[in-house]
Amino acid sequence: MNRRAPRPRAYAPDPDAPGRCCDVPGCLNSGEYRAPKSRFHLHDYWWFCLEHVRTYNAKWDFYKGMTPGQIEAELRADSCWQRPSWPRGSLGAALDAAAEADPLGLLSAGGLGHRGAGAGPQTARHQAPEAVRGPLATLGLDWPVTIAEVKSRYKELAKRHHPDANHGDRASEERLKTINIAYAALRSHLATRPAEGSASAG
Repeated sequence: MNRRAPRPRAYAPDPDAPGRCCDVPGCLNSGEYRAPKSRFHLHDYWWFCLEHVRTYNAKWDFYKGMTPGQIEAELRADSCWQRPSWPRGSLGAALDAAAEADPLGLLSAGGLGHRGAGAGPQTARHQAPEAVRGPLATLGLDWPVTIAEVKSRYKELAKRHHPDANHGDRASEERLKTINIAYAALRSHLATRPAEGSASAG
């Protein structure tokens, strides 16, 4: 009987460790665990031994020195993966309404136009109940949506942004928290109002 190879423990040494001593002055242990130097340099690392990386992580505060307003802005930016958005047509010529209607059915053939002519993701989300518009945007889903679609998307995003898959990246941890909140909100809404979540698009 074949057995799966054991998964490395969360505190296993980093395979990319540079093979030098811990960065804490006077420590002669191997620096096998990396930690970001600051929130401004998340990919510039200190290398610590296990004892000192634990001490460093316990004191780490991604939002240290930020005002409540700056923290709120950071969380909002995380909810859209740090990608800004603008009203449609604000950065260039207005979209051609005839092209939006997809007269040749090309979008429909590709599974992109199933919500009706001209009904893109933003339009579909605006048709959703106000309470779930934010969670839908966070998970990148359109309305209407089923609980199965929500679970599938949540699993995909949770796996992608889990800190263990991103070397303990604090930003990934915060994104995962936002994803968890959005998933819980959608799951709760669909559980109490299944007819809306499972309705087919007109």
